[in-house]
Amino acid sequence: MQQDALERLDLHSRLVTRAAEDVRRILGQRTQDRALWAEMKAAYSRSIAQYPDVELAETFFNSVTRRIFATVGVDPRIEYVDSDFDAPTPPDQPVYRRYVLRESMRALVKEILADYSFSVPYQDVDLDARLVAEAVETQRRATWGAHPIEAVEILRPVFYRNKGAYLIGRVVGGNRLMPFALALLHGDEGIVVDAALLTEDEVSIVFSFTHSYFHVGVDRPHEMIEFLKSLVPLKRVAELYIALGYNKHGKTELYRDLLRHLEGSTDKFKIAPGDRGMVMVVFTLPSYDVVFKVIRDNIPFPKTTTRPDVLKKYQLVFNHDRAGRLADAQEFEHLAFDRNRFSDALLAELMDTAGDSVAVRDGQVVIRHLYTQRRMTPLNLYLRDAKEATARDAALEYGQAIKDLAATNIFPGDLLLKNFGVTRHGRVAFYDYDELCLLADCNFRDMPRARDLDEELAAEPWFYVGDEDLFPEEFLTFMGLQGTAREVFLEAHRDLLSPDFWRRMQERHAAGEVLDIFPYRQGRRLGTKS
Repeated sequence: MQQDALERLDLHSRLVTRAAEDVRRILGQRTQDRALWAEMKAAYSRSIAQYPDVELAETFFNSVTRRIFATVGVDPRIEYVDSDFDAPTPPDQPVYRRYVLRESMRALVKEILADYSFSVPYQDVDLDARLVAEAVETQRRATWGAHPIEAVEILRPVFYRNKGAYLIGRVVGGNRLMPFALALLHGDEGIVVDAALLTEDEVSIVFSFTHSYFHVGVDRPHEMIEFLKSLVPLKRVAELYIALGYNKHGKTELYRDLLRHLEGSTDKFKIAPGDRGMVMVVFTLPSYDVVFKVIRDNIPFPKTTTRPDVLKKYQLVFNHDRAGRLADAQEFEHLAFDRNRFSDALLAELMDTAGDSVAVRDGQVVIRHLYTQRRMTPLNLYLRDAKEATARDAALEYGQAIKDLAATNIFPGDLLLKNFGVTRHGRVAFYDYDELCLLADCNFRDMPRARDLDEELAAEPWFYVGDEDLFPEEFLTFMGLQGTAREVFLEAHRDLLSPDFWRRMQERHAAGEVLDIFPYRQGRRLGTKS
């Protein structure tokens, strides 16, 4: 499945390259004739008018034109800035199955599981149905009171990711909706329903920008997105397309959303709050929950990374299992914004330190290359302002984030709190990738003990330290945890400060083991309540 994921991530770019080569061969000297391309776009629109995934077809056309022209900003004559089509006509058969509640919720859940059967049987379908029904009833009473359930609607395809599968749907009662997602695992004795996720926050985390993309069969993406939007209304449409594996179209939707937001707002791009990064200029639009990152021209000492190194690290994250702990990044080229939307301080910073990537001309700021990520609160700032209970949760999440990354063969490299962010759900994720590396490439060592007082008091290490050498006993010094957060971290995650933890992880990866990582808390697992 991991190999399939890698192949799929490369598919769009590979096909765009092939299409661009064909176009150059066919058009010859007229390859960059924009008048001809305008006619081609009109003909293309006619040919895709009845496509069930017309929005993806438009994005493919855009990808080819940008490969041919490297357009700065957008050119609506030869690109689909907004879709040329209204929402597609709903099909005769909806994208979901509807199960009307007739007898009991337990019987209804059992009916759903029977319809979503696999070549491997369920381990105990009666137990699963009972536990799911009890969870639904508990959530209904808490949120709906006495209002009854009428039906459950489930998207037809199964959603697969890593070692799990998901049935995604909603509980319906009049004008009320309740998210309904069943997480399935293939255990030693068959398939089990591992969790029933019944809140907007829980389902939103499953579709988080920190997770790898789902494998799911989608015939009519627009309708599926509308269904998912009813479950997680706060999640941006772009993120939902990306979660389904349509990352290129998700990037298109994000750009369109940004343009609409700029048209309806007046605030200015400014330097993002938090510690100044040595590798990236990071800026944000206060009214928009995205950060923009431009690589600096010269990365100062003590950093030894280079621009090509940074590009490779972001590509590694794009190709790797993000485990719910690495923020997805969208890569853009040749963007243009109104000069008046930039603060003077930000523009001075960009021109002074990233002039190879940024230019100002004709009243526009032209950015040759940047990354975008969802905005999070830097963990150091979050802990500085957090109450004790919130700080405890964040410290636990911080340690678990490091462990989840280790479970996918990733070492963050720089464990400083400022390189981790807190999402609106209180989850901690890593977003600074310039020192990130594979766990397998690290050498975790025990700290040598000084043989005498001179060695103990020496200003420089008296023993050899290789480029890949790491000393976990020193990690706590660099983390910057204080007070309650430090105490909680040590109580729950002290093993991170021992080379043994990291070596065991390396051994498990070397043996080919794929470790379990769950996008929900352990307390939500139904097996703990049976």
